[in-house]
Amino acid sequence: MDYGKLLEKARKSLPDAVHSAERFEIPKVMGHIQGNRTILSNFHQIANVLRRPPEHLLKYVLKQLATPGELKRMAVIIGSKMGASRINEVIRQYAKEFVICIECGKPDTKIEKEGNVTFLRCLACGARNPVRAKI
Repeated sequence: MDYGKLLEKARKSLPDAVHSAERFEIPKVMGHIQGNRTILSNFHQIANVLRRPPEHLLKYVLKQLATPGELKRMAVIIGSKMGASRINEVIRQYAKEFVICIECGKPDTKIEKEGNVTFLRCLACGARNPVRAKI
């Protein structure tokens, strides 16, 4: 057998999940409810994966959840009981709006401000798209 046929045979024997996996996956929030507050222990890790400042991500999350909260050294404290699925959904919305490139769908982006306009610039394809500046 030649190399091409062997390669094709190997690819067919792989499970479908290997073919469709994305290299960009947002970690699920980890935390617990303490009294009437929700404490997220891996918020900084999520912000690092998204390559955005934790303050920016937190401001968006708190506004979408309509709840108070604060950023501590290693955790985020949300001022109400909040389910992890709801927080994960808001973080996915944030990634779609402020991280993922509209043109190519890659997460290799950077937020740049020019005058009064804020742009999402893709480092992979070079696209520049305006994003809403105020959260």
